[in-house]
Amino acid sequence: MNFNRPIESLLKQKISLSIGAFGLALLLWIFVVSKNEYTMVLDLPIEARNLNAQKAHEKEVPLFASVRLRGTGRDLFKSFLLKNFAGFKLVLDLEGISKEYEFILNEYFEKYPQKVVLPLNYNLSFIEVIYPNKINISLDEYLIKKVPILSNIHVDPSPGYIIVGKPKMFPIELEIAGPKKELALINHIDTVVDTISGITTFYKSNVPLKSLGRLIEYSQKSIELNLDVQEISERIIVDIPVAVINIPLGIRVFPSPQTISLTVVGGVNRIAKLKPDEIRVVINFDDWNHQKQFYEPRVIIPNDILDWRDISPKNLEIAVARELK
Repeated sequence: MNFNRPIESLLKQKISLSIGAFGLALLLWIFVVSKNEYTMVLDLPIEARNLNAQKAHEKEVPLFASVRLRGTGRDLFKSFLLKNFAGFKLVLDLEGISKEYEFILNEYFEKYPQKVVLPLNYNLSFIEVIYPNKINISLDEYLIKKVPILSNIHVDPSPGYIIVGKPKMFPIELEIAGPKKELALINHIDTVVDTISGITTFYKSNVPLKSLGRLIEYSQKSIELNLDVQEISERIIVDIPVAVINIPLGIRVFPSPQTISLTVVGGVNRIAKLKPDEIRVVINFDDWNHQKQFYEPRVIIPNDILDWRDISPKNLEIAVARELK
């Protein structure tokens, strides 16, 4: 017999009863005991406003400050749950600051109590800022410049498939903005590090850019990545012209034969459109010797072709003659 199921069921019932008892106690606290006044420390967002349009923060301003508030238990509990949605904030007015200024927070909010924004229907009062006790504002000249984007995306197609050409990013550069001192150190922006595996068809996706912190703004936060993924195939290309390079003045050279054929390996759609003149087959005249009859040519294929093989003929002759004056 299986005794595990009844035991598991009993355990779940006990957990459910415990959660229910806790929930009931919490409701009693909210609606009965919470009529009394208490104090609570909450993390409130800091908003630095009225920054001069030609200035930028030289260092990051803290996002939050720990603040002690007074109110009824009900209001404090509601504030704890809804503080991110109700409009709580501490405002630092940066108007008139040209380079640097230190805010002693409790002194500042005592002088400007309206800078502590608490929703009226919460019936809360501000007591003090616990941490940080001061915030130093440092400003620098605000600049904008363009930088290239570098990809940190590793692509691993499924076996039997290949990426034709280089991955294409749109855009290839973007505008960044921020303090002059920081922008001078930035020469490019990286994408996030990621791996794309197992793809078999054309791939298109938005790729996030790696953040450089809150001081640096981007004109956009992601780029479009396109990958032309094709099945690997092969095709015989014929009538590929043979060229002889580094021919001295006054000399005429005739390769024999003047064309060759070979097999290329690559993406099925790419090699279907491949033309003979896209492949370079060359013989270097610097290798010529009147005692040597046959020469093996060098084959140069486009970068987006995977490989080549089976050249025919493998060796070629070259006839050399002087030009008539």
